[in-house]
Amino acid sequence: MIGFDEALALVAGVAKPLGAETVPLGEAHGRILAAPVIAQVDAPPRDVSAMDGYAVRVAELPGRLPVAGVAYPGDPTPVLGPGTCIRIFTGSPIPDGADRVVIQENVTREDDEALFGAADGGRHIRRRGADFERGAVLLEAGRRLDPRALLAAAGADLGAVEVWRRPRLALLGTGDELAEPGTARSIPGAIPESVSIGVGALAREHGAEVVMIRRLKDELPMLEQAAADALAAADLVVVTGGASVGEKDYAKAMFAPAGLELLFAKVAIKPGKPVWLGRAGGRLVMGLPGNPTSAMVTARLLLAPLVAGLAGRDSILNWREAALAAPLDPNGGRESFVRAVWAGAAVRPADDQDSGAQKTLADAELLIRRRAGAPAAEAGETVEIIDL
Repeated sequence: MIGFDEALALVAGVAKPLGAETVPLGEAHGRILAAPVIAQVDAPPRDVSAMDGYAVRVAELPGRLPVAGVAYPGDPTPVLGPGTCIRIFTGSPIPDGADRVVIQENVTREDDEALFGAADGGRHIRRRGADFERGAVLLEAGRRLDPRALLAAAGADLGAVEVWRRPRLALLGTGDELAEPGTARSIPGAIPESVSIGVGALAREHGAEVVMIRRLKDELPMLEQAAADALAAADLVVVTGGASVGEKDYAKAMFAPAGLELLFAKVAIKPGKPVWLGRAGGRLVMGLPGNPTSAMVTARLLLAPLVAGLAGRDSILNWREAALAAPLDPNGGRESFVRAVWAGAAVRPADDQDSGAQKTLADAELLIRRRAGAPAAEAGETVEIIDL
């Protein structure tokens, strides 16, 4: 059994991007850039008006000028003749010869003429390339493509971007007692299989593509076949339950035909000691405990950074500090992660820390990290926390 930091370091060692692919912008939301976004155009592509108004030569103001034409966005660049003005709208090309846009609120229009006062205020012209020039790096590799980044990529005149491939993840839930959610009430002795639903959602949040979810009885031949199917379909297989030493705990045995090699078999944490990580058939395999809270806590602490790293994201767990709103008992010999909620600016440990408590887990907002052998902590003391 190894410590948490050692387990996390082993996870980080294998959490490397799986390779790049090119995807259309419409499918790139949430993906991570594998290459920088480089502008293919100037923005704006030519001098354009920043306001609705009239394009003029400032030297011809004040005075009355005939309106010689209208410029709309997307029009060819017009030519401003001497002693005239051109009606112009935001985003329209600045006429050749014009050096200012007078906003329409400062102009009196009389039929085909416009009356201007003395020039004042800004020029109201966006110069070519004022936002960015062709060849400029707009987004660095490693940037997550959020809505703002997608807007910039589209503005760079790119229809597709190079991103890190999302890891394909297969989820195998084991246990004779498990039933599809929505059906357990009609099956004597069954309980809803909730872990794969929660773990799958967490994995998607951190960049995975869930390609398989199976709920399996504790029958070794069936489990071995499911393991083979999952290894063929996915980059990462997550198996829940069956990680202890009972007669039907086959989580590791089911991968033996594929040559399972363990990176770690247990971690000295509470909850979640049975969590393990290995390789089989050239794929990564992580085993999570079957209890819902244990599974979700270990998934947050070890699966999330693994998936994030495989997807090209930052795999670092961002711990920070907060004050306790209520005391904590001394910690035992294993590092523990206490479910907690916010109480104003402080954090309050949940009353029920049972490894199977699903309501407490749903209500929890964060985890408090308690080092092995930590003494009792009083309200007001500082503790390490991470969002759950």
